[in-house]
Amino acid sequence: MRAEEEEAAGGEVRAGPGSRGRRAVHVASGTRLGDAHPRQEGPADLRLVPPALAAWATAALALDASPEVAVGVALVCLVLAGALWGVGRRGHRVPGDGASPAEVPGAAGGPGAEGSRAAGGPGAEGSRVAGGAGAGASGRARGDRFPPGRGRWVRATLAAVLLCAGGAAVSAGLHGADVRRGPVPGLAREYTTVTAEAEITSDPRLTRPRVRGDRVTPDAVLVHAEVRRVEGADGGATATRAPVLMIVDVDEGAGGPDGSPWLGLLPSTRVRVTGRLAPALAGGDRIAGVLRVRDGTEPTVVAAPSAAQRLAGRLRAGLRTATDGLPADARALLPGLVVGDTGRITPELDEAFKETDLAHTLAVSGSNLTIILALLLGPPGLAQRVERRGLAPRLGISLRTTALLGAGLTLGFVVVCRPDPSVLRAAACGAVVLLALATGRRRSLLPALATAVLLLVLYDPWLARSYGFLLSVLATGALLTVAPRWSAALRRRGVPPRLAEALAAAGAAQALCAPVVAVLSARVSLVAVPCNLLVEFAVAPATVLGFAALVTAPVAMPVAKALAWCASWPAGWIAGIARAGAALPGGGVDWPGGWGGALLLALATAATVLFGRRLLGRPWLCGVCGVLLVLAVVQPPPLTRVLTGWPPPGWRLAMCDVGQGDATVLAAGDGTGVVVDAGPDPALVDHCLRTLGITRVPLVVLTHFHADHVAGLPGVLRGREVGAIETTGFEEPPAQVEFVRREAAARRVPVGRAVAGERRRAGSLDWEVLWPPPRARPGPLPGGPAAPVPEPEGPNDASVTLLVRSAGLRMLLLGDLEPPGQRALARSPAAALLSGVDVLKVAHHGSAYQDPGLIRLVAPRLALISCGADNPYGHPAASTVAALRAGGAAVLRTDRDGALAVVGTGGALRVARD
Repeated sequence: MRAEEEEAAGGEVRAGPGSRGRRAVHVASGTRLGDAHPRQEGPADLRLVPPALAAWATAALALDASPEVAVGVALVCLVLAGALWGVGRRGHRVPGDGASPAEVPGAAGGPGAEGSRAAGGPGAEGSRVAGGAGAGASGRARGDRFPPGRGRWVRATLAAVLLCAGGAAVSAGLHGADVRRGPVPGLAREYTTVTAEAEITSDPRLTRPRVRGDRVTPDAVLVHAEVRRVEGADGGATATRAPVLMIVDVDEGAGGPDGSPWLGLLPSTRVRVTGRLAPALAGGDRIAGVLRVRDGTEPTVVAAPSAAQRLAGRLRAGLRTATDGLPADARALLPGLVVGDTGRITPELDEAFKETDLAHTLAVSGSNLTIILALLLGPPGLAQRVERRGLAPRLGISLRTTALLGAGLTLGFVVVCRPDPSVLRAAACGAVVLLALATGRRRSLLPALATAVLLLVLYDPWLARSYGFLLSVLATGALLTVAPRWSAALRRRGVPPRLAEALAAAGAAQALCAPVVAVLSARVSLVAVPCNLLVEFAVAPATVLGFAALVTAPVAMPVAKALAWCASWPAGWIAGIARAGAALPGGGVDWPGGWGGALLLALATAATVLFGRRLLGRPWLCGVCGVLLVLAVVQPPPLTRVLTGWPPPGWRLAMCDVGQGDATVLAAGDGTGVVVDAGPDPALVDHCLRTLGITRVPLVVLTHFHADHVAGLPGVLRGREVGAIETTGFEEPPAQVEFVRREAAARRVPVGRAVAGERRRAGSLDWEVLWPPPRARPGPLPGGPAAPVPEPEGPNDASVTLLVRSAGLRMLLLGDLEPPGQRALARSPAAALLSGVDVLKVAHHGSAYQDPGLIRLVAPRLALISCGADNPYGHPAASTVAALRAGGAAVLRTDRDGALAVVGTGGALRVARD
């Protein structure tokens, strides 16, 4: 029996004439002689990498080119490749001899030599040496008319690069021209109102809420579609195929965002709708225009979705139903883990996953498919062996039938998860990598990845400009190239094998992907590697149980609910790790954005790796560095206070820097603070409270319901003990009122109303509510007759106003009161308490709308203004700052001075800056 057959049969291979070659392969692989599949290690096979990279780069550049230019580039590449091929064939031909080296068995580059070298057959070592000497002698005897083998390899590689670049140029040129052709781009440039017949190509999704000034941007449904027929204002109809992004305004009166009929549309549905076309915001996009549908227009369905999409929609809906009764995080996360359905992911949870670099778990990735296929095939290294495992061999299914089942499962995966580019990328990468693993030869993994990249870029050139595609390829490449070497290095230093593999995989993926993430977010996560390690073991059970619930939901919903309940435990663990990692004060570091910042981070990563190799030999130094890193991430308040001076000892009031909004904290004891307003961003107010060391909040006062004061409420509630929430009785705007109630109910925090005359105390802190009055009533004017107190004219004039006393200091917080409200306050019974306060929180971010009489009455020693840098409103107004300074007040503002903390007792008063 040949050595290869003996090895495949699991028998022992005896030392023979070619044993030295096989032993050399074992030595290079780092495995002991006799290990299964000894040829799986060795030098990386990079032959397909240059063609794949050439196709990638060419596609990214050629998408904006005209078809003529793309065809011209392809022709030039073809001619050059043909020239290289012709030169190579002439170089192979020997004058006077009709045989080329490829036809001479055992000659350099011939099939015999290549085969013997690859297989390590008998005499391989000797023939390699003898062949080398003979080839050298023959070359010298014939005047070096045989070109060296390296030259042939270089010419073949260059020819492949040129051919792939030419093919990518043609594909990208055609795809780019397809977007630009037809009437839609021209109509979009003219902002024309059209009636279009479009086919839905993606799942509709709601936009994430964004704070703009004092309001949240209106909800809208985003739908990718392909316009098949368009009618302009003149009534003429034109058939076309133009991809567009449809933005559909949500009618608040029709059940709110979740009740929009657009959210129920399935891909492949054809609808007829009227809207206004506009150009895409960014040039070079894969859409011909944006179709804006206003006034809550309902879609008119022209053609029902395909049978496959109806089945996929039924499965996805069944999974959502099966997860309805789960805890909030698991209910939101499980559909995202299984089929990429992120519709239930809250902005807060989404931000937590981004902060910890776990966002890849929310999107469909190749790992999802790999987990399911591994369940079918068993361990990949045993897929072609007699002792293979998995469900298929246990059911008596042959390997060929198993491969067909895997292909069918992959196709079903694409249909259920939608054939978006990201899903196609995940399916291709997951399938080819697993099939390459199934061969038992790791050297085939890198060529498999390069092949996947090449085919995907040729199929969909727009992927060449996708950051998601780049991150996916980098992560997979890191796992195939860098991770095995790092794992081996860790094992040599005594790290357990499984832990070494996990550490190497997470570290390698982070090292290669972090520069690209920095381009997108201008931030580097310091907790990404530990967070990815902690969630790794939970991803597989959550995915497998989630897929089982997906399949069983249409036929046995109780079983699906039970499976979903089981999956909720690992899913909840993943969400908990994301939240905990994002909550760490030093979990992320701001980093320069753009490709310059990416290059800087790549250099810093390389330096860290080189330094880390030296550290591995010094355990005590590793421990010191680890402790320092933990302290930098956790940032214990006592240590932070010593190093940074923030927060200052004995602080009484802190104004957080939350951008264009308000968030104030009143010290009420060790780790305790009363929060007045929450700002527009949960992450910013949460960061402020953590740096202040606030873990307990007896009361949150929301002065009014504008978004720049309440949208950050989830950040206040995150991980803290909150006693109650008090708000104004003027409940407008309704959407933000409902938001506050929903957030409070989710965490079981009671909500009450603050009215004038109410007094409270927390520790050494006490405060009194001065405004708004419970109802309109007469009130005494200072030194004059009684006058009616008007009803508030809007949310600003209904702001809760507090007079705070702490350590002998009197502090007045005006919310967003405007001149009518300020004048009414000055005429109210509380006017006698306003004179000569120590600290004034200036109303409405220091806008020009201030009552000079109230400023003169209050006459503060210190005026604090909360506003955002470069805000579009011009806050604070120069006139307001001048009036305050004219009254003798020192004026500080968060847009220039950052977070501010007031320190003082009695007459002493000073301010610290973060």
